[in-house]
Amino acid sequence: MPIHPYLAFDLGAESGRAFLGSLHDGDLKIREIHRFANEPVEYGGTMHWDVPRLWLEIQKAITLVDEPRLSGIGVDAWGVDYALLDQRGDLLQNPFNARDPRNLSAFHEVLAKIPRADIYKATGIQLMAINTLYQLYAAQRDTPSILAAADKLIMMPDLFHYWMTGNAVCEYTDASTTQFMGPVTRQWSTGLLEQLGLPSGLPGRIVEPGTVVGHLLPGIARYASLNGTPVIAPASHDTASAVAAITARGDTAFISSGTWSLVGTELPAPILTEQAMRLNFTNEGGVCGTTRLLKNVTGLWLLQNCRRDWSATGHEYSYAELTGAAAHARPFRSLIDPDSSLFRSPVSMTAAIDEFCRNTDQPVPDGPAAYTRSILESLALKYRLILRDMAILTGQPLHRIRIIGGGSKSWLLNQFAADATGMTVLSGPAEAAVLGNIGMQLLATGVAGSLEEMRDIVARSFPVHINEPRDTEPWTHEARRFEQYLTVAI
Repeated sequence: MPIHPYLAFDLGAESGRAFLGSLHDGDLKIREIHRFANEPVEYGGTMHWDVPRLWLEIQKAITLVDEPRLSGIGVDAWGVDYALLDQRGDLLQNPFNARDPRNLSAFHEVLAKIPRADIYKATGIQLMAINTLYQLYAAQRDTPSILAAADKLIMMPDLFHYWMTGNAVCEYTDASTTQFMGPVTRQWSTGLLEQLGLPSGLPGRIVEPGTVVGHLLPGIARYASLNGTPVIAPASHDTASAVAAITARGDTAFISSGTWSLVGTELPAPILTEQAMRLNFTNEGGVCGTTRLLKNVTGLWLLQNCRRDWSATGHEYSYAELTGAAAHARPFRSLIDPDSSLFRSPVSMTAAIDEFCRNTDQPVPDGPAAYTRSILESLALKYRLILRDMAILTGQPLHRIRIIGGGSKSWLLNQFAADATGMTVLSGPAEAAVLGNIGMQLLATGVAGSLEEMRDIVARSFPVHINEPRDTEPWTHEARRFEQYLTVAI
């Protein structure tokens, strides 16, 4: 029986992509059929996602499918952001963007009501103002009438699965990013929501990755033969999808590198100790019963926003140009904490970096090459610290790093990571989230018999690039200086 292609949508903070994936003689081949921009929109002083536009692009991609049949369709996207549906199933408002300013004040208000330790014990999730828990609290505080009209809460990829099938459920890996799901029970922490006066019955039913959510409704696809195609929830959180595609356990860590850098490893169970809470590690859901112990780091968001600054002045630089120039810039001139509050949502990222440098008595970067080098060096040094702490938590020494996602194409950052950590870096595949998405569809339809078999298919189909550490001594010296900047209250 022929195996028809699979359609995977991977939605990121800057763009969305649609890929067709097919098996040919045991190797997985992917083909991009559509790419579209994804930018937040601001109105009324608040920041939202333009989901009707995203849905329009998803429908367009489905009409571009030039295959008479598909084996499955799945969507993965970023975590923490949510959509509210009313009793008719209509979307109540454009979903808020996690970087909306309202979330920070809500974060502090929640922590004034419930101790950090109690929240962490109930959820195992890194405490960050972007998490759904604080977004939902802000909604209750600022727009209670909208929340009162809501019948169901689902996450972003779930919204598109719902519009494809008419079935509104919450896929487990994305649900785990909310900070109101139990990491052991794998169900909603209703008690936590009730403590904050939030509607505990609002979140949709949780389903495991690899679940067939429903079937494609008529009128969406160009070919009537695509009607009824299984719509499969992959690991719907994009990082979970990316990690599903590779093996990163034991002595191997992963870094999902993109707008965010997610630094972690795959475990059979969560770590919910006081030390894990103090170090602010998160236990997010993985596939096939696994947990992803990780820490979120502001990643190439820093460089993306610097590029916007330069573009506004008429200077367009590609990532390749910036990386090439940074390779020849002066090393360790200006180091920054990627997670400084200055960089959360600045009007100008270059101005925010300048302010950080002045506050820490460092020279201000003197051009695009210097800014780029500062960002990449600082990310590598942050990786070093997180991986050190992670090895302490797990009791497992680390020797290798798998860097995946779009950021894995930054050869300079990959080499910096190897030099800063003293570990072997295996970079790629860049489209790991797409591959994990398709891989979970292969599992769901029985084409792959196990997670290991699916990962073997990906590994032989997409070779990696290896970076060995070169000169580690300067990085060890600069790491001590870098740590000083992490304690500066700015």
